Amino acid sequence: MFGESVSRPVRARQAIVVSAESHATQIGVRVLRSGGNAVDAAVAVGFSLAVTHPRAGNLGGGGFMLIRMANGESTFLDFRERAPGKSSSDMYLRKKGRMTDESFVGYRAVGVPGTVRGLAAALDKYGTRPWAELLTPALGLAQDGFPVSDELARDLASNGRLFLFPESRRIFQRNGNLFKPGETLRQIDLAKTISRLRVKGPDEFYVGETAQLIVDDMKRHGGLITLSDLKIYKPIERKPLEGVYRDYGILSAPPPSSGGVGILQMLNMLEGSSFERADPGSAPAIHYVAEAMRRFFADRAQFFGDTDFVKVPIAGLIDKGYAHKRRASIDMNRVTTSRQILAGRPVGLEATETTHYSIVDRAGNAVAVTYTLNGSFGSGVTAFGTGVLLNNEMDDFTTNPGKPNFFGLLQSRKNLIEPGKRPLSAMTPTIVTRGSKPFLVLGAAGGPRIISVVLQAITNVVDFKMDIQKAVDFPRFHHQWMPDELQLEDRRFSPREIASLRKRGHKIVFRESMARMMAIELDDGWLYGAPDSRSEGLAAGY
Repeated sequence: MFGESVSRPVRARQAIVVSAESHATQIGVRVLRSGGNAVDAAVAVGFSLAVTHPRAGNLGGGGFMLIRMANGESTFLDFRERAPGKSSSDMYLRKKGRMTDESFVGYRAVGVPGTVRGLAAALDKYGTRPWAELLTPALGLAQDGFPVSDELARDLASNGRLFLFPESRRIFQRNGNLFKPGETLRQIDLAKTISRLRVKGPDEFYVGETAQLIVDDMKRHGGLITLSDLKIYKPIERKPLEGVYRDYGILSAPPPSSGGVGILQMLNMLEGSSFERADPGSAPAIHYVAEAMRRFFADRAQFFGDTDFVKVPIAGLIDKGYAHKRRASIDMNRVTTSRQILAGRPVGLEATETTHYSIVDRAGNAVAVTYTLNGSFGSGVTAFGTGVLLNNEMDDFTTNPGKPNFFGLLQSRKNLIEPGKRPLSAMTPTIVTRGSKPFLVLGAAGGPRIISVVLQAITNVVDFKMDIQKAVDFPRFHHQWMPDELQLEDRRFSPREIASLRKRGHKIVFRESMARMMAIELDDGWLYGAPDSRSEGLAAGY
């Protein structure tokens, strides 16, 4: 295949961690080696990424954790950010429907963070190790520092939004200059925050000194978050979405993620087709999957929001009969333009800078975590005195129905801002089972492309029989209905296949890179870890 990867997955016998950053992965493995389970390791990795992977790892954001215990019990922990109590549906609109950039940059872009209480809730119910023990490695990284990687140096150099704010400049520049690879980044205020959390527990972030520092900074700069917003924040434990694709079980994310519904709906469309008879990466295979994507994203624009506030016809959208109706309109030889595709009629009528990590322990417990600041380095704001970068998750709400958001996605009134509401997300932590055991543990970073990338990894393994590293590294594509364009990874597809796609009517747009996945495959008594070759991620185990 044109542009195909030749790297191999990392193999381990007992336990494995795959994350976007090497220090975090190694910390997770140490927790597992010392007898901790996958949830314990997930907490330690989450705090470590907040230090070493600041563009997306976080304490000031939110996310999702999908857990499948070795006994077959599964759960989904939603610690997505919430809209502050002072927020409103028209808060970013100006005259004549014009938008401000306040939903994306600065203090008014910040949703109420959920990460700290989310990780704590997972540990309380499913973990085994003390909270303080799991925060100690992150504390050391923040206090003593770590060498800036090539990737982090590039990230810092390319993010102008971050340096609009004095506190962020002070921390993420070195005497007013950009960090160079190999230089040591120390985050003393963040170390103090982690130290307070380590000693006083997770509520310190929401009702203690850290909470007061965040709120005081909000007041000084016109932000919306109050002490009450922080105090009342709670993560929500939800039932994962479940489905079957061929002979494999699928566990994935329920709303406010649209990803799980998308994965199940598109797999249902593909299951009744013969797309897998074509070569992977060929025009016929890409065309068919892209047409399934187009139909799901049309539904996404119409039906999705926070189910605590609006009705989402989940059962109808993932029904195999509904998928049959959607599949029937796909022409193998010609596109159906997005203007011709409306949302379907099911029964019952997102950011590029997330990060994902996957963990399996020696007992067979599996955890998939995707969490985020939304944009790279979030809102750009570091709350004064805390070292905590704050999200810009408010941009994930619909601020102007029918108009595209930062990712070009059209959204409906169901995702309008309301106090306490969680914004729609594309984060898609997913576990695939074979028989009674986990088979794949995966997820990705990359805004709405997360959904497409998770879909392709599953079909690459299940239908095209790739090993997990090849499946992760394989050339990617994405269609999200609007804008009506098929996105292809640049220089990864042959001119012949590109010409064939254009002949079918696809408008082709090339992207330098498309999401970053961290995945695990369990097969023949071995664990195989696959960090995305598009990142500096690391898989390690024992």
